[in-house]
Amino acid sequence: IFLTFFGHGYIALTGNTAWVPYLEVLGFSEKQAIAILPIIGTVDILVALTILIRPFKWVVLWAAIWAFSTALIRPISGASILAFIERGANWMLPLIFYLIITNAFNTKIK
Repeated sequence: IFLTFFGHGYIALTGNTAWVPYLEVLGFSEKQAIAILPIIGTVDILVALTILIRPFKWVVLWAAIWAFSTALIRPISGASILAFIERGANWMLPLIFYLIITNAFNTKIK
């Protein structure tokens, strides 16, 4: 989870213009999307560091929701559904981690 968010955060911080169309689908102009990418990158890196150092459950849940959303935007923006499927681990791992740390499975952790 850390590496996914840190890596994507770094890429967004450096202004990966390949991601601009995903933000345009949401109604942002190209100029706005380019301006927002470093903010998204900063948040992703903060999420990565938080999960590595002290995984607050709401941050882990945010990671799952954000990763699901960024995977889903690909087929919404015209990419193949496979672009969503191949990113399944990006959101499933934080979701499973969230379920574990909130004891949603109602199991005893030793």
